[in-house]
Parts: sequence; structure tokens; C-alpha cells
Amino acid sequence: MAAPIPDPQKPDILLLMFDQFSAKWLEAAFAGCVPLPNLRRLAENGTSFPRTFCSNPVCSPSRATLATGLTSRGHGLLENGYELDPAIPTFMQQLQQSGWKTAAFGKLHFQPHFKGFDPDYHPHGFDVTHITEDGRGGEWLDWVKTEHPEHYESVLATIWSSHIPAYSNYGIEGENLKERIQTIQKNFQGNSAEHPGDNPSAYVLPFPKEVSQTEWITGQALDFLERSDPKTPLFAQVSYVQPHGPFCPPEVCLDKVDTGRIPEPAPAEWVEDSAAPRYFDGRVPLQSDWRHYRQYYFADLCHLDKQIGKLFDAVERRGKENNTYILFVSDHGVLLGDHGFRGKAERHYDACVRVPLIISGPGLQTNRRNSAIVQLEDICPTVLEMAGLEMPPMPKLGRYLKLLAEEIPRLPGHSLLGACRDGSSPPPRREHAYIESYSPIAGFSPGDWARTLRTRRFRYTYYPCEGGEQLFDLKYDPDEQVNLARQPEWQSVRRQLKDELMEQIILQDYPKTRRSLFALGVH
Repeated sequence: MAAPIPDPQKPDILLLMFDQFSAKWLEAAFAGCVPLPNLRRLAENGTSFPRTFCSNPVCSPSRATLATGLTSRGHGLLENGYELDPAIPTFMQQLQQSGWKTAAFGKLHFQPHFKGFDPDYHPHGFDVTHITEDGRGGEWLDWVKTEHPEHYESVLATIWSSHIPAYSNYGIEGENLKERIQTIQKNFQGNSAEHPGDNPSAYVLPFPKEVSQTEWITGQALDFLERSDPKTPLFAQVSYVQPHGPFCPPEVCLDKVDTGRIPEPAPAEWVEDSAAPRYFDGRVPLQSDWRHYRQYYFADLCHLDKQIGKLFDAVERRGKENNTYILFVSDHGVLLGDHGFRGKAERHYDACVRVPLIISGPGLQTNRRNSAIVQLEDICPTVLEMAGLEMPPMPKLGRYLKLLAEEIPRLPGHSLLGACRDGSSPPPRREHAYIESYSPIAGFSPGDWARTLRTRRFRYTYYPCEGGEQLFDLKYDPDEQVNLARQPEWQSVRRQLKDELMEQIILQDYPKTRRSLFALGVH
């Protein structure tokens, strides 16, 4: 097939992602906790959606939803450990087939980390890939060994995932890198006299920031932006691993954090709550130096903000800043000690499920905040509208289905581009967001499978297998401290939300999944 003819009128599209970044922590940063001038600049030049929710708050499901526009049940990645089938259309494939040069840098996580360190993401719609993910093995690690051998052992000391099978037979030489990593870590002192509180979960980067995974990702993306022909439209997904734990900022970023303005964790209200879900029974609230963890998390944000500033400068040097869309988003949040929890997943508190979303580009409003309820399912149709494209129609070969193929719904989400232009064409109004979780890392019980309905005023969560319920009135209780699920005066609200939750659980299979679908309307 002949290569598409370059079209300089087609826009460039840049998708920027931080991993595990809550809207709550962006708001804390903007309130003065840590300077993020480049993210602030992006917000001033675009539209922010402060009510954006991930529909499954772990990495792989959320990232598959971004790429395909489908729900977890639609694309099949219920939790980490599943692999995204490249036969399911992605917006990257549509861009690629329509003349865009497509690239991915950093973390995609369409395949499980345990599968290995050289995932092939080209079938998902990428022409160029430079991948480094949570496991840290692969291209970045090999680059360190070749270009910065003096820092190689320090890098190995930071690898928390030596149990990934590929480390036992690493590279073309088949080195047992697992044993080497574990030996180095036995002798590695994460703390120092200058930073005595450092520990394996939060420590100062033990090698120059120029060698870091973060700056390597930036360097690969800059090389792509600066070497590519401006006449050929680009799509680049630049997805950083940080601030996913362990938090390991460069030392220079620590002093940028105003520790006096770090927000205190929301209390673990469920400990004294007689109506708390049985799901929480036996759990112990996090006991740690929360200020240390949060300082290092925010310092990581400072380092990341500098990286996207470099990317913005590269967009300007490319000469297409007036024809470039930029989207900034995260896959899910992180609790950082809120409610006594450190991580994310099935604890659907605000810092876990609400993520930042900023969109800027040609003809779009600047310095606006849109209060619509948004889900990550909306990103795919938004990017497609930026490019003037659509997902391919659903297969339809039967003679019984009277609808035309183009009339059959393709995606559950809606483009946000009209809302970003002038607000006159907002997406269909959502009354609520739907959020679901399956098994956590250390679990297999369906009792962990939380299901949540989040409206403008309420958050209602149901845990199956008699796990219990939570109901919070966010208007008067934004920190989710008073569980109303058993209070008699709130039972009508509880029943209404539970009924609507049931509706949304069913609608997660609408539109019908494309997986293995050959035809509709046949029997």
C-alpha cells in the first residue's frame, strides 16, 4: 500500500500522561504546594475538566479505555494482567491509517509487565515506540548500561520488580540479572545523613536526573518531534512512569515543595464507623510519615513539569504550535494516605478515581473550567474528532438487523471538543460517572469487586458478597467522612442510587463489544 500523502493542514496531536496522578494533587499543587508552571500554562491555554473520572482505577484497564474508547468489559482488560487485543480498533490505528505518523514513548501497559520488557505495540497503531514501564527493564536500562555504565548499579538498586521472569534470563546474553539486583539491593543504603527518612518507597534519586527514566522518555520524544517532517502530521503519546511509586525525585526538586502547604490526609473514617463495609474488616490504616511520602510525590511532579515544558518548546520549534492539540491526563489517582490507604484500585475515594484532564489546541477556549462529568471513555472520540475521523462501523452482515451499519453505536463515550471550542456543543450531559474494580494485586475474591456511582452530589459504592456499602454527601462532606448508607433518613437516596448503579452495571456492555465479533443481526 502506498504511503499516505503528507498533509500539513492536519493537526499534530500530543497526548501527555503522568501515571497515578490525582486531580486532587494537581489542585493542591496549584494552591501553592509545589510550582508546576508548565501545567499551569497548559491550563491557562486550554479547558480543564475537574470532574473527570477513570472507570477502572488501575493502569492497564484505564489505558486500554483511553486507546479504544471502550469500557473494561468492552475491551476485556478487567485488571492488570490482561493483554489488549490489537484486533480491537484504537484511535492510534485510525490516525496511522489516515496519514499521521504515530509514536509512543514511556509507558503504555497494553501488555502485562510479566510478559517481558520488549512489548510490540506496533500492531496497536504505532509507527515508532520507545518503551520503558514500571518493570524498568528493556530499552532504558540497556541505554544506561551502554551510555552511563558508572550509574548502572545505582539504577539496578532502584528496580523493585526483580521477580519479573525476564530478569532471570535477561538480554541476548541470558544474564541472571535477578540475582545481581537482589545482591546490590542488600548493600544499598536508600537513606543518607542528608535524607535519613528515605526508604524503599520514597527516596532521593541515587543517580543524575539526566540518567533517569523520566528524562530518557523526554529525550526520545524530543528526538521524534524535532526530526519529523513538519509536513507530516504527528501523534505522540508521551507517558511517564512517575509519579507512580516508588517516589524518587531528583534532590534538587525536594526544596521546591512547600512542606507547610502539603495537605494532611483525610482521616480513616471507616475505623470508627459501625456501618463501614465489611470489606474493610481486618484492615489496618496506614501508619507512616505521610508528610515524607507526599513531599517526595510532589517533588516528582516538579521534575515531570520541567519535562513537559521541554516538549512545549519542541512543539514551538516544529512551527505548528497553532495547529497542535495537546491533551494532558492520567490513568488513575493515588490515595497517599487519605482514609488510611496508600494506593488506589477498589477504594473509590476522590483521590483514587478523579483525574486531571486539560485540553488545548487550535480554535479552543483558553483558561476555562468545564464542570461536566467526564470519563476516560471520552478521550478516544475527542481525539478522533480532532483528526476528523471515526472508528470503523460495527460489523453487520445479517439481514434481520434493520439499522444501517453507520447507525449502530460504536463507542460509549462522547467527544469533548465542542465543549472546548465555545461551550455551545457540550457532550451529552452525564448525570453520573460509573467506576468499577476487580481483584487487587493480592486478592482474588469477588468481594473486592467494588462498583461505584458518582454524581455531582453523592458517591455511592457497593461491595458484593455482603461486603457492604458507602454513601457520602459530597456537597456537605467533600472529604468523605460520614457514611450515610445505614442512616434511616437517607434510605430513599440510597435506593435511588443503587437502582441507577444497577442500570450502569448493565450498560457497561453497551455498545456491544467488538471482541471476536464477525457480524450483528445473525442467528
